[in-house]
Amino acid sequence: MTFLQYVLWFIVALGVLIVVHEYGHYLVARLCNVKVLRFSVGFGKALVTWRLGRDKTEWVIAAIPFGGYVKMLDEREGPVEPADLERSFNRQSVERRFLIVAAGPVFNFIFAIAVYAGLFMYGLPEARPVLSAPAAGTRAHTAGFEAGDTVRAINSEAIQTWQDLRWRVLQGALQRESLRFEVVDARGGVSMHVLDLRSYPSEEVESDTMERIGLRLFRPPFEPVISEIQKGSAAERGGLQPGDKVLRIGNESIATWEDLVRKIKANHGKPLQLEIQRGEVTTVVTVVPDTKTEKGRTFGRIGALSRVPAMKGDRIVVHVSYGPWQALGKALAKTWDISIFSLKMLGKMLIGEVSWKHLSGPVTIAEYAGQSAQMGWIPFCMFLALISISLGVLNLLPIPLLDGGHLMYYAVEIVKGSPVSERAMDLGQRAGLALLLVIMAFALYNDLNRVLSG
Repeated sequence: MTFLQYVLWFIVALGVLIVVHEYGHYLVARLCNVKVLRFSVGFGKALVTWRLGRDKTEWVIAAIPFGGYVKMLDEREGPVEPADLERSFNRQSVERRFLIVAAGPVFNFIFAIAVYAGLFMYGLPEARPVLSAPAAGTRAHTAGFEAGDTVRAINSEAIQTWQDLRWRVLQGALQRESLRFEVVDARGGVSMHVLDLRSYPSEEVESDTMERIGLRLFRPPFEPVISEIQKGSAAERGGLQPGDKVLRIGNESIATWEDLVRKIKANHGKPLQLEIQRGEVTTVVTVVPDTKTEKGRTFGRIGALSRVPAMKGDRIVVHVSYGPWQALGKALAKTWDISIFSLKMLGKMLIGEVSWKHLSGPVTIAEYAGQSAQMGWIPFCMFLALISISLGVLNLLPIPLLDGGHLMYYAVEIVKGSPVSERAMDLGQRAGLALLLVIMAFALYNDLNRVLSG
């Protein structure tokens, strides 16, 4: 996927989430009979403008796509016609103002719930929670897990998919729990294993937590037969073709696809002599794996894919779908769990238990938007739901300039019976701006550091 495609999908994702958030403000403002002057997707110069409705509300697409806003009639921002005074935002009761401001983040959560519920009803092909042999010395190895173990429950909570397993273990690692696993081994026997995460360092709760703990997804031994070559990849440059079966790399025999991947990962940037079988002919090609870096680890990749045989796919993939009410319940639970997990991560960042390097900025989000779109509409929808929850959580933080900051002011007004003073609000706005700039700087630094390090 090209850079422009990443940017395009990033703008699409932002556009969807901005519309969802701002429409929450707009809809509740209209229900409270507040006059809405403008609904803008983006900031800066208006590129396209429509005037719709009895209030002639301006619907705008602006030049800078990093946000949006709903502008309501307000005496603090300009003169208001006498006939419209009762429809001014500042004239509304504090309860109504609270509802209008809270509606944006709430709509982010509603959007995520709707997406997850739809996907749960549609049904998702997911990996079964079957384990490979844990690496020696890991916590999973110490706990007694073996290759072929299928996780059935954790702390009496049913586990159906690898994603269920991964999410529960991440929560356990963050909360430093001791997890009791019920597993079915390869021979059909049921056993219990206790995975002790009470001493797991919180700063290591990241994407490779499962690998660090030693819980790895089982992958059956596929033949090293190439089914697809990515355009512009090292495999294409080296002359590999779909259908090629790799027999040897140098002097080492290659029996499985995992052998092939392991050898390529360990030899980034080095010429490899691949002996391949192409139809009835055996030949040798030279491939130089591209060098990739993720999470500080450098490895090789050639851009060749293997297709999972159907007969083995049934052993490792399960199709999970639910009825409407059950799907809605699972969507609510998933949205709640992700929201609480995000808050806990933020809390641990503030007290120094989790590194700020996990804070991502626009570059990382754009990359994930492009990658998820490339994988298909289901991963892209799941990405949108996840980012929507993150936006909802972020906007509810009690930071001036964010929705949560305004809600904090309104809560104080409800308690004390009068609005917060202009002086206090001005100081809060300045402090909030400074804090947001610091957060944005950290996020952008992390993005640039990751890009510059490969």
